[in-house]
Amino acid sequence: MEFYARFKIYHELMAKKIREILLVSSPYDAFIMEEDGSLASRIINEYSGLNLSHPPRVTRTSSAFDALGLLNVKDFDLVLTTPHIEEMDAFTLGLKAKEIQPGLPVILLAHSPRGVYPLPENKNTDGIDKVFIWSGNSDLLLALVKNAEDHLNVEADTERAMVRVLILVEDSPVYYSSFLPLIYKEIVRQTQAVLKVGLNEEHRLLTMRARPKILLATNYEEALAFYRKFRNFVFGVISDARLPENHRMEDDVGFRLLSRIHQEVPDVPLLLLSSESENRKMAEQIPADFLDKNSPHLLSEIHNFFLTHLGFGDFIFRMPDGTEVDRASDLHTLETKLLHIPDASLRYHAERNHFSNWIMARSEIALASKFREVQASDFVSVAEMREYIISNIRALRKLRQKGVVARFRTEHFDPVINDFLKIGQGSLGGKARSLAFMSTVLVQDQELHEKYPDIRVRIPKTLVICTDGFEAFVAHNRLEYLAKEGFADEEVAKAFLEAEMPEWLTKDLEAFVSRVKIPLSVRSSSLLEDAQFQPYAGLYQTYMIPNNHSDQSVRLSHLLTAVKLVYASTYYESPKAFARSTSNQPQAESMAVIIQQLSGKEYGDYFYPAISGVAQSHNFYPVSRMRPEEGIAHIALGLGKTVVEGEKTLRFSPKHPEIMPQFSTVKDMLTNAQRFFYALRVRNYPEGLELWRDSNLEKRDVEDAADEFPVKALASTYVPEEDRIRDTGYMPGPKILTFAQVLKYGIFPLPELLSDLLIIGRKGMGCPVEIEFSVDLTPDKDRKGDFSFLQMRPMVADEERFNVEITPEDMKKAFCRSATALGNGRNEEIQDIVYVKPDAFDVSATPKIAEEIGGLNAEMLKKRRKYLLIGPGRWGSADRWLGIPVQWRHISGVGAVVELRNAQLKADPSQGSHFFQNITSLGIHYITVTEDEGLDDYLDWGFIRSLPEVQETPFLRHVTSERPLIIKIDGRRSLCAITVDQE
Repeated sequence: MEFYARFKIYHELMAKKIREILLVSSPYDAFIMEEDGSLASRIINEYSGLNLSHPPRVTRTSSAFDALGLLNVKDFDLVLTTPHIEEMDAFTLGLKAKEIQPGLPVILLAHSPRGVYPLPENKNTDGIDKVFIWSGNSDLLLALVKNAEDHLNVEADTERAMVRVLILVEDSPVYYSSFLPLIYKEIVRQTQAVLKVGLNEEHRLLTMRARPKILLATNYEEALAFYRKFRNFVFGVISDARLPENHRMEDDVGFRLLSRIHQEVPDVPLLLLSSESENRKMAEQIPADFLDKNSPHLLSEIHNFFLTHLGFGDFIFRMPDGTEVDRASDLHTLETKLLHIPDASLRYHAERNHFSNWIMARSEIALASKFREVQASDFVSVAEMREYIISNIRALRKLRQKGVVARFRTEHFDPVINDFLKIGQGSLGGKARSLAFMSTVLVQDQELHEKYPDIRVRIPKTLVICTDGFEAFVAHNRLEYLAKEGFADEEVAKAFLEAEMPEWLTKDLEAFVSRVKIPLSVRSSSLLEDAQFQPYAGLYQTYMIPNNHSDQSVRLSHLLTAVKLVYASTYYESPKAFARSTSNQPQAESMAVIIQQLSGKEYGDYFYPAISGVAQSHNFYPVSRMRPEEGIAHIALGLGKTVVEGEKTLRFSPKHPEIMPQFSTVKDMLTNAQRFFYALRVRNYPEGLELWRDSNLEKRDVEDAADEFPVKALASTYVPEEDRIRDTGYMPGPKILTFAQVLKYGIFPLPELLSDLLIIGRKGMGCPVEIEFSVDLTPDKDRKGDFSFLQMRPMVADEERFNVEITPEDMKKAFCRSATALGNGRNEEIQDIVYVKPDAFDVSATPKIAEEIGGLNAEMLKKRRKYLLIGPGRWGSADRWLGIPVQWRHISGVGAVVELRNAQLKADPSQGSHFFQNITSLGIHYITVTEDEGLDDYLDWGFIRSLPEVQETPFLRHVTSERPLIIKIDGRRSLCAITVDQE
């Protein structure tokens, strides 16, 4: 009776619940939340399993005004919002929400600290209770709700049922946003591990309802208060070493807190976290376990802490006499192990409802209930019962993936029918996630297909290797050490190429290539890649393989090599440098891989699309009648390497394709037209492709392809005798890529289609977007061709949240001013200027200049000094003749960039390049100064040369100002003025 009385108490637990959640987010954010299954259904399963109560209802809106309207007519328990909603910023929304419903918790989910910090000085930030950093992990959303309920119920539940408490003390939103979901996951697993065998369903659920509470403290005072109040119920404390105390950061707060707890309660497990490895000695004095936040194994080490000190529940297969025969940690493993478990063990567990109990603990309510309704005696044989259990588990796992992408199954794979598949159970990664989102959108948008009936708008057939493939590969080959600094890209690539691919992944890829014999693109899709407001555009690698060799083993070898090299790029120097700039940890990054049908057609020995391009819904450099919100497109013949690496392309506004400043005169056309393009060699290529050197991609001269259909369809012909260009490629003479048949004569409605897709993309993501695409033209009169949607990522073009005023006095005093500046804000943290010496500049030496910049950049990083970088041409262009080909590792410490357009180099701004996208996404001010054209742009070289010199190299000069520079950018007018602080 006492046993059942105890469960009666559990009925009273979790009395205060989050029943109504208002989620204010863009449709794209909502889609990410539902990537691994419907958000609503996941919350229902979690709460049915943990609380035996009505799950919270999620009301979603993408409009701040609609959200406030809902708050006026309905009570909510929690508001979740993202920073970038169109009508107002999140702080204003939070204040208005609290005016309507006082005391209402409002949590801000930011994509990066940069999206929120530093907090705006002219804004009241009291509208937000806590900020979490969210990179698309839906586990964080569930953790937020659970944590809110824990704080509401901890006092009552510890009194009623002695529910245990874990205290997490961490002030960094980046870290506690990562730790909190992990801890909840581990706590739930640990609770499941101690469940009594033989409990019926109700009792088991009630036990889960009494799971430990997790309390998050962000400073010493809050942590000490939690400890004092719940001392008798604390079963673990995890604390950062450096924490605020009395509003000041102190290095030893975590040490003093844990020492005090250990003195009073010696048996409580303690874990000290720190970025300083020397604090390990401090932890040993307590004593407490210690983990280095910079460790490449951090997440697994936290898991091991829980495993060692708290445990978590595997399914343990036993024989009737209790002998352990195997273990399963998840549904996937359970399904696999069930194939081989002895009959006696299977019957033993089935007769005792062990399968039902264990599955219910995983919140799979429906399947657990179904298994409970069936008795072992209902089956004719153990074989029949085994098949029943396995098939139902398999059906459940399949159902969970419905509506996202289908799982790759060797026995069911049909390359004709299957459009979007995945291998593994991990994340799809950022790039694949956006493709999955657009796949759903394109299917649903019937108007688009009706408007363009003779064009197939599609996403090429796609197979994604989820992030667990990368994690298994790295762990099996012990490659985590390469996440640290100090390894050259060549070293990383060599180690990855020599490593073994997991057998299960090799088998799946072998099955794939056995049925697919078309050219493939093997692309990165990291967890953080293309995440909103911090996209890692172009930092990872893409490889293309012919995949048409007669020997299947050769095709498999090429594919495995390409996948390994994409994996290797996770630990290359540029992604690591970029991660430091975004407050992300390189060891927290994980890589999915997209294996995609390559868009294009075969022409002789080569394969390529007629058009590749990038379109953006915000034009940073509008001219003539163009408006910024109408967008811009960059297109080129052949594969997209030309566009994304900043080589010569054709730039036009989809709304005004007739306006092409690059082609104002015949001379301009001859000078600015694309002369080379990239194609994949698919005939007569070496069996051992050197993918590391892109040996299978060839840079071809347009004239060499003059007889191929895409060139004939897209080129015009120069007539020297007349000094004119005729809009046809079907006559003798030099070919000039003008794309006139598309942009002037409409053989393919590319401008209109891009305009529509940019509108769809912006609406879906809730912000300006950039899409990569390709077009295949056909001479068939019944069809115009295919449009392949290759990628979508967010742009950071909505920086004008806080106004910056540039006065006439500022413009007068400025030593640098520009009418085409990117960004919005005020920067007073820079005193150093690094510039390319105009008199020493040599366009043939741009690679050397890039390396010199990298050397100075490394020194500035060590000193933690941001700098202003000034130089001619396109920064980051892969074409050394258009600008200085720096990579991110060369300029990772830069604070602002000035691009000079003058007689030395006068390339058009390359908005379509990956480098340009990453610069703007980090909020690094990008300022274009056009000299010698009588414009308002101005750079005072006399002032710059007068500054004290710090260092000089053959091509560069580093100077410094005694007073900080003041960089002001008015994003509304694209104006910039740089002055020197005189105060």
